[in-house]
Amino acid sequence: MNVACEPGRREDATVNTGRKLPGIRVRMDAMADTTARALHLLELLQSAPRRTGAELADRLGVDERTVRRDVARLSDLRVPVETLRGRYGGYRLAPGQRVLPLMFSTEEVIAVFLGLARSQAASREPGVAAQTALSKIKRALPATDATRIDALLSTMTRTPQQGDSAPDPAVMLALAEAVDHRHVLDLRYVRGDGTPSRRTVHPHGLVAHSDRWYLVAFDTDRQEDRTFRADRIRSARPTSGTFAPPLPPDLEGRLLDLFADADYQFRVVLHIRETEERIRGHLPRSVARLERLDPAEEQEGHGGPPWHRAEIHAKQLDWLPSVIAALDCEVVIEHPDELRVRVKAAAMRLLHAAGDDRRSPMDD
Repeated sequence: MNVACEPGRREDATVNTGRKLPGIRVRMDAMADTTARALHLLELLQSAPRRTGAELADRLGVDERTVRRDVARLSDLRVPVETLRGRYGGYRLAPGQRVLPLMFSTEEVIAVFLGLARSQAASREPGVAAQTALSKIKRALPATDATRIDALLSTMTRTPQQGDSAPDPAVMLALAEAVDHRHVLDLRYVRGDGTPSRRTVHPHGLVAHSDRWYLVAFDTDRQEDRTFRADRIRSARPTSGTFAPPLPPDLEGRLLDLFADADYQFRVVLHIRETEERIRGHLPRSVARLERLDPAEEQEGHGGPPWHRAEIHAKQLDWLPSVIAALDCEVVIEHPDELRVRVKAAAMRLLHAAGDDRRSPMDD
């Protein structure tokens, strides 16, 4: 059996002679280098909208002529690489094309795997898409990396938690598309108490807040902006209608304002003499509406920090006495009376703990 050798050199050999085959080594090394470079080129093209020939040559450590040959090889393999002419020319993958293989380092694979695993662990209803993705990644890993991941997962301890369901990927895609195209949506939604509902909304945007995704939208039935937790949306069906784009919204700020304005049982109003920065450290925008009072409305002169009016909508009041104490400044409770009772009771408990109340437990 004759084996081709490198140019300018001839060496015949048979498979079973055991002789060294320098020609084969050189050819195999060259093939490996070419394949690895082509895969690296593909990775570079996947990671940016456009790459110049000079940039690719620098990244690959070759000249631009070699880059052109490698691009031609990818085209021969039916990888849709487009050549762009002109001053801002270069190369790019054809828009809308899905190209494999994806190139991940070991650390990137583990990061993706752990992200999916964390999502599954935190969810009461693990999603099928995440489960199949995890199994595919695990099967594709080299045995050594799979063993390392198993070892890492075995050392991780998760604290008990109720957890929330992860958003349905199909629902998230439908929401994003509706936001982009301004489609009116028919939502099947589950309220916090488990009651199913149906809403018709104009979706303005998706916002991530405190490890959850929220849809900020205009509810056509209630005629007001509302927030919807994405993990509680069971389906999002676009209707034939569209809506006019709203003014460019501060979606994150709008979400926090909607949280603060939630329709809860108690409406709390406090007057606080402190800087806004320090108040926000204890009462963030998602918890309280904050308004600086005019000097004429301030109860004590103009010296020191200004007075602010904080309005809080709360389901319960039991957390507020500790917040008022933590503010460590002048606070006046305007409303409600139930909060005054709770603050007085908390103050008595603190005095009792400090041994400064009038009646010591040692007197019993």
